[in-house]
Parts: sequence; C-alpha cells; structure tokens
Amino acid sequence: MNKIEDHQLILIVEDSDDDYEATIRAFKKSGNLKNPLHRCEDGEDAIAYLEQTGPYENDSSVRRPGIILMDLNMPGTDGRTALKQIKGNSLLKDIPVVVLTTSNDPLDIEACYKGGANTYIQKPVNLDGFFRAIKQLREYWFEIAILPKKVSR
Repeated sequence: MNKIEDHQLILIVEDSDDDYEATIRAFKKSGNLKNPLHRCEDGEDAIAYLEQTGPYENDSSVRRPGIILMDLNMPGTDGRTALKQIKGNSLLKDIPVVVLTTSNDPLDIEACYKGGANTYIQKPVNLDGFFRAIKQLREYWFEIAILPKKVSR
C-alpha cells in the first residue's frame, strides 16, 4: 500500500511563520510523524519546487510530495492560483492538495473544489481547535487514505 506513512514528503505552502510552526507542533502532538516536510512560503515558490525550476532546478534534494497542504491567502502567487497551476499540470495533478486556510467564504470553498482541491479545511481560531483539526487530517490522510506514488514505468 502507498499510504503517506511510506514516508512521502509533505509540502506545506504557508506564508505565516506562526501558522507553519503551529502546523508542525500539531503534527508532532498528534503522533509520531516520520514524513519529511518542506515549506514553501508562497505559491510561486511551491510551483518552482514542484516543477524543479528556478532555485530548485539543479537541487537533488527535491522530492515529489505525497500531499500538499496549502494556505489560500498568501502574498504574490496565492493558493488559488497555485492550485490551478498544480491541477493543470499533467505531471502534478494527481498529488492531493489540502487547502488549509482561515477563509470560510463559500466562493473560496466552491472555487477550490472546482479547481481540484481534494479537501478544504478552515483553520480554527484557537490552538486547541487547530490541533484537533490537524489530528483529524493526519488520521484520514496519513493513516487511512492510500495516496498515489509516482511509479517509473
């Protein structure tokens, strides 16, 4: 089985240092996270990482993520634009994208699902709620779901 527990990379696209640190703390608190993590601070950096362009062009440490956790509201290339680019790329579109954002705007939710998001989660405002949300996310995506793994043919 190709569960995320096979130690596939988790790509976190988050501009807020506080939210990124809270996400890491929540993952660690919810269980023994063995998956490597990579952070991109905006959509432009995430696309460069995924397509191995710009600063990642000759970077041998770049790994294809098993899942992407993406904020929507970031400066520059935001999560909405990055989602469209990821899901519009035949080499990347099968990577699950979980939108993890403060927005509860129905238009954002609808646009993200239409754009190919696999899950949309609103970040709870308090830390305990955020930890619970990450625990549930981890239980589903990292223990139950079987994710695609790039296979050479």
